[in-house]
Amino acid sequence: MMFHYFNILLCSLPLNILLTPSYEINMKSHNRSTLHTLNAKPIKIHRSLCECDLYTSTYDNDPEMKEVMQQFDDRAAQRFKEYEEMLQYKRKQCKKQCDKDIQKIILKDKIEKELTENFSALQTDISTNDIPTCICEKSVADKVEKTCLKCGGILGGGIAPGWSLVSGLGYMAWTRYIAAKVLEEGIKKGLEVGLVKVTEIATQMIGDVNKVPSIDILQKITIGNFSDGVSLYDIFKTIDSTMSTELETQGYYDFSLSVQSIADDPAKLKWCSQKVADVTNAVADGEASVLTEAAPVTSGLNTAIIASIVAIVVIILVMSIIYLILRYRRKKKIHKKLQYIKLLQQ
Repeated sequence: MMFHYFNILLCSLPLNILLTPSYEINMKSHNRSTLHTLNAKPIKIHRSLCECDLYTSTYDNDPEMKEVMQQFDDRAAQRFKEYEEMLQYKRKQCKKQCDKDIQKIILKDKIEKELTENFSALQTDISTNDIPTCICEKSVADKVEKTCLKCGGILGGGIAPGWSLVSGLGYMAWTRYIAAKVLEEGIKKGLEVGLVKVTEIATQMIGDVNKVPSIDILQKITIGNFSDGVSLYDIFKTIDSTMSTELETQGYYDFSLSVQSIADDPAKLKWCSQKVADVTNAVADGEASVLTEAAPVTSGLNTAIIASIVAIVVIILVMSIIYLILRYRRKKKIHKKLQYIKLLQQ
């Protein structure tokens, strides 16, 4: 660096010598042509190194560089702030963990102290019979306990639930059969009485017995034509829908018209409400007779189901009691074995 400064100084001296005469000649020629007043301070035509600020940055007055520097400072400050927050969070976590570790150590020391005090109060006169034998050498009591558990499991988990399931299925099938039988018998009794009432009503409407067919002809209506029950209006409607053509063919046209008129307008049966009630009572009597006949069997099934439920409850209670007793005995044995093992290890 010093070498470059020296070269610059050497070059500036000849330049100064060369430029000085030319400057004087120019000034003289200029003064001759025009009048010009020189400045008090002469203008320098060269610069020396002493006049340059060597330590001034080129970008100090650049606005873009100032903006970049400001952004850098802001980001650096933000990073330092985040770093400080992270350090504080880490310090808190470390403090919590240290507190937990200290509490664990204190608790461990406390438990060891209590165990030492409790073991000091144990009996020291231990006989060889009290020391637990090998696991493969099981006592008779253990074998009996396991046998009882197996028997209870078979009774409680297999036989009793199976019997209750069979009883429940049998009872369900029986109730369905009884319901179907009751419906069938009620329809049968109601149909028998209803056909008689139909002929009576038709005779009153027509006024001629010969124009009314006999009951044997009307008995072609079977129980299968009724599914949910039977009433006097249902009988009229069924005759009109299934036998109207056949009745007209056989010459019972007036009867068919009277049946059709009642089937189309049920309000016409209001004047013969007693006959409607007779059909309803016949249906109820038929259902009641079936229920009376099936009552002993139903009560027997109910008794069997109740007995099976009671047996299941009793077996569950007995099994629970046995389980609790065996569990208590096993815990007691294990606790005693652990105490002996700890004493022997000391």
